[in-house]
Amino acid sequence: MSRWSEDLIAVDRAKTLDGLFVQRVSRSPDRIAYRHYDAGVGWRQLTWREMGDWVARWHQALAKEPLADGDRVAMLLRNCPEWVMFDQAAFSRGLITIPLYTDDRAENAAYILQDAAVKVLLIQDAGRWRRLAEALGDAPWPLRVVILESSPAARAMTEPDPRVVIAEDWLPNSAPPLVQRNGDPRSLATIVYTSGTTGRPKGVMLTHHNMLTNAHAVLTLINVYGEDLFLSFLPLSHMLERTGGYYLPLMAGSTVAFARSVGQLAEDMKTIRPTVMIAVPRVFERVYQKIADQLATRPAPVRWLFRLAVAAGWRAFLKRQGRGGWHPLLLLWPTLKRKVATPVLDKLGGRMRAAVSGGAALPSEVAHTFIGLGLPLIQGYGLTETSPVVSFNPLEDNIPESVGVPIRGVQVRVGAERELLVKGDNVMQGYWNNHTATTKILSHDGWLHTGDQARIEHGHIYITGRIKDILVLSNGEKIPPADLEMAIAMDPLFEQVVVLGEGQSHLSALLVLNADLWSGLAGEYGLDPDQPESLDDTRLHKDIIKRIRLALRDFPGYAKIRRVTVTLEPWSIENGLLTPTLKVKRNKVIERYHDRIEAMYAFDG
Repeated sequence: MSRWSEDLIAVDRAKTLDGLFVQRVSRSPDRIAYRHYDAGVGWRQLTWREMGDWVARWHQALAKEPLADGDRVAMLLRNCPEWVMFDQAAFSRGLITIPLYTDDRAENAAYILQDAAVKVLLIQDAGRWRRLAEALGDAPWPLRVVILESSPAARAMTEPDPRVVIAEDWLPNSAPPLVQRNGDPRSLATIVYTSGTTGRPKGVMLTHHNMLTNAHAVLTLINVYGEDLFLSFLPLSHMLERTGGYYLPLMAGSTVAFARSVGQLAEDMKTIRPTVMIAVPRVFERVYQKIADQLATRPAPVRWLFRLAVAAGWRAFLKRQGRGGWHPLLLLWPTLKRKVATPVLDKLGGRMRAAVSGGAALPSEVAHTFIGLGLPLIQGYGLTETSPVVSFNPLEDNIPESVGVPIRGVQVRVGAERELLVKGDNVMQGYWNNHTATTKILSHDGWLHTGDQARIEHGHIYITGRIKDILVLSNGEKIPPADLEMAIAMDPLFEQVVVLGEGQSHLSALLVLNADLWSGLAGEYGLDPDQPESLDDTRLHKDIIKRIRLALRDFPGYAKIRRVTVTLEPWSIENGLLTPTLKVKRNKVIERYHDRIEAMYAFDG
């Protein structure tokens, strides 16, 4: 590690997020800032100096528009250097940026553009603008639409609509170098609309100070170096990626590579060989399941050797953490690491110093396996409303069952109903245009109500449930459905799960089956996989309930699923059953399957 060097920019030197960028360009102009894939060329890279030149051009283009300090501009782009350029150029002009999810429904994006009175929109391509324009109708905002691609289809859209321009035509050929402005750190920098599982999205107001101090506080718990290479694939519209995978590397001077797509992630990891990766649990779950599927086809000795490697690696991890003593398996670990663990980790690039999981709970079995294989996997916790990081596990004090320790400058305590409360420089200013919602979540003395239940032991936070999501059976037993759903979804047969039972005498479940496994399963029961009624077969349901019972064997006896509804139709963003951050909209799913749910409880007794 002697060649690795720290080059952090202090918060008081940066002052604002655009000040941070100007400082970085000045400090390390010739270092590689970003890598991205050009379909015609392959992987390309940009230095900080080149990024500075580009941001200056975007800054100049925005200057031509009738914009004032505090006006809102938005970007609907996949992760790419232009996302950063537009974000930084807007900040440098005192504007407020609003990120939109590329996969969100056009109706949601249209609502946000009107709610925030967005004046300028930067959008990826002609197809996305066509869908959004239909949803907007004759709505007044935005006043200017900049399409990033310059295809014939995009250019055709500029003719009938004077608002629409192509980015390469809109940008000047050159611009004066950026200079650091005397911006107010406490001024609003961004409005991030939460992809709520119920109701309209709410606009979280975050200042430059909120996000700068959040990134810096994370860097006090984990070392990040100028030589680190981040792989960015979570949407930059998601605050976890934006702070952890954009502002934090900017502060540390690290390089960021933008992955091509989730589908090409495995290939990109082997090519890019990242040292740091930020992901949501579902990514690790899918890799885990792929490993499990491959193992299932291998001979018994191979499966036994893999389990032995994980067990030995876990013992080595506990010993390094100071939570375990010597064990005979430690003698085997060097060999098992070389023969079993390293080939697996090589598929993740083979250089990972830290893999961060956030956004939802990480199943303990998944964490145990990857850590046992030697992956430095750490779990954290946060909310959009907290910029977003509240806590995470330091590499040297990593308790995977917890979400770590509070970062510097953040206070936490457990309030009524065991709710986790948070206070600090990272807490939002409130919800845009929504005073009522703000007062419900933010107390007069600055404590944010997270809605999550927790306990705090030896400085570590453990999330134990969600206040709103607790199911209360008719006998008074209280059950957190998310825990059950996570356990059930570990079975590869079940792609998506919602557990039900509020006010009922027992639990039931809505299940989306893995379409790739359905044909084989149907064949085992002599069913036609193409006939919808096959999904309602009594024998099939009986055996599915047995599989679920096995998955829930560690839960209390009353946490049993007695009836199921099975479907092959995935819950997606497109059909309105998932948020853009891939969280299930429980109320919408329940509404969609209302009749089937009624039928499951019709014969209760």
